[in-house]
Amino acid sequence: MTSQYFIYDKKKVIQALRFHFITRREIKVMIILVNVFALVSASLFFFKKVQPMAFLVSSVLWILLMIAFWFLMPNMVYNKAPSFKDRLKASLSATTFTLESHQGGSRSWAWNEFSTWMESPHFFHLYFNSRSFFIIPKDAFEGDDVHEARKMLNENIKKV
Repeated sequence: MTSQYFIYDKKKVIQALRFHFITRREIKVMIILVNVFALVSASLFFFKKVQPMAFLVSSVLWILLMIAFWFLMPNMVYNKAPSFKDRLKASLSATTFTLESHQGGSRSWAWNEFSTWMESPHFFHLYFNSRSFFIIPKDAFEGDDVHEARKMLNENIKKV
């Protein structure tokens, strides 16, 4: 199955990258710990058990963490990856996933090179490992082809 040529929409890519970061186990744990620290420090501050500095530090830490994961990291990844600015076409076959540039270059991966996949509102995320992945917009597939792509991914790659 071959998709049409597609161009990444920056807002959708940023949303998909946020989705990626927020679903990582280590980031979930860090967010939970920072939130617990913020709640505990707010409670202790309310009961006058700690200085205002503990509450202030937890609040600043929480805000910095959200800025990093919501704005900085997705934008850094988007700006570093030249593929997000290229016109591409994805082809899915029984044995491979192929990405083709409108300039003529292409690259194929056997399905076993991918460890897992997941779906976000606008993309399929294909993971080589926990940190290296590729996203394919669902808009790249016309009509029922998006369902066929989902079916092919389910058959060939373990879902997260």
